Amino acid sequence: MNRNRILRRRSTSVILAIIGALALVPGGQAQTKFKTLHTFNVSQGGEVPGAGLIFDSKGNLYGTTEGVDGKGGTVFKLTANQDGKWTESILYSFCSLENCSDGVGPVAELIFDQAGNLYGTTAGGGANGWGTVFKLTANPNGSWTETVLYSFIGGNDGTNPEAGLIFDQAGNLYGTTTYGGSSTDSGTVFELTPNADGSWKESILYRFKGFSRDGSNPTAGLIFDGAGNLYGTANEGGNAEAGAVFELTPHPDGSWKESILYRFCTLTQCRDGAGPWDSLIFDQAGNLYGTTRGGGNTSNSAGVVFKMTPSSDGGWNESLLYSFTGGKDGGYPVAGLISDQAGSLYGTTYYGGDLSRCRGNGCGVVFKLTPNSNGGWKETLIHAFVDQPGAMPFAGLIFDTAGDLYGTTGGDLVKTHGSVFEITP
Repeated sequence: MNRNRILRRRSTSVILAIIGALALVPGGQAQTKFKTLHTFNVSQGGEVPGAGLIFDSKGNLYGTTEGVDGKGGTVFKLTANQDGKWTESILYSFCSLENCSDGVGPVAELIFDQAGNLYGTTAGGGANGWGTVFKLTANPNGSWTETVLYSFIGGNDGTNPEAGLIFDQAGNLYGTTTYGGSSTDSGTVFELTPNADGSWKESILYRFKGFSRDGSNPTAGLIFDGAGNLYGTANEGGNAEAGAVFELTPHPDGSWKESILYRFCTLTQCRDGAGPWDSLIFDQAGNLYGTTRGGGNTSNSAGVVFKMTPSSDGGWNESLLYSFTGGKDGGYPVAGLISDQAGSLYGTTYYGGDLSRCRGNGCGVVFKLTPNSNGGWKETLIHAFVDQPGAMPFAGLIFDTAGDLYGTTGGDLVKTHGSVFEITP
């Protein structure tokens, strides 16, 4: 947990050093309605939601708070009331057991199984202090019971999972750890398989080497393609420690082969991007999309939105869809993207927007990228955060069935401690 927080603060200080006197970029401002659904308060349980949200079938929202100042973090639920307000319920508070054996610091989004159970990770705690994979089961009386499915040992099995999980069709879980795995402490990709007795077995699919030719320290989760291959990003490693996009392909004997699809900072001054922090998404044509928190073809290296296109020879080509300036258009996109049916992309940036706020760095924005007929992309600013009640979104967005956007802000821990918001077109 401590290492996770240090990594985040280190990344923030790096981008602050990059962003200086920033020019505002002319661009469209979408006419939307912004609404804060919930503001987190330390005394009421939980603060700093660093992860995105998920819906259940009834339209309730679920998420996690990281917790600070000795708090272990929470899993929360938001229920819509008839008057338009939302009520928060704390489903579980971590570090409730001795030595935090139940986990501490859930910084990743949750997932549901078909039975309505929730699954997630904690970056610290557990039986050995190196993080957990957990399950929350709803009880008839409305309470929830937490079960630790796996406690990381702190060595070859990986440590400090900061990303969420995904299921395969057989019910196995897949995820990443930011550290551990080998002597280089560069992280892992793991699988958890359920046993007949209710326990779970961990298998390491890949241990990152941390060398210049390999990625390292993945902070993002994974996605599957239709053939069962896994795709993800490594936050560091590759060229100039700028990260990479990788693919893991299963072999008939149960082993997995890693292939590096792209190493960032291949171009001069990292104009192609640097430091992919979050997960990728596919489009219907099989192209990949993601963000990097630094690099780009602007002077401020404030991050990019990129596209990966498979080529006929089996390789992949990277192209930049947008380079942030760190000004009005936003900067430091640490979250992943979502797409609408028209192919437009939506995301958040941690800084930028109104530069009179958040100590001159801006409190972050919600943006939209729309493809043009000539192959270019246009950015539209949907919302610029103004510190209160929300600031500095660390997570991505989700849609509801009506096309409204939902997300979280992390807060600056001085004036604000995080919020959940809705944006209506």
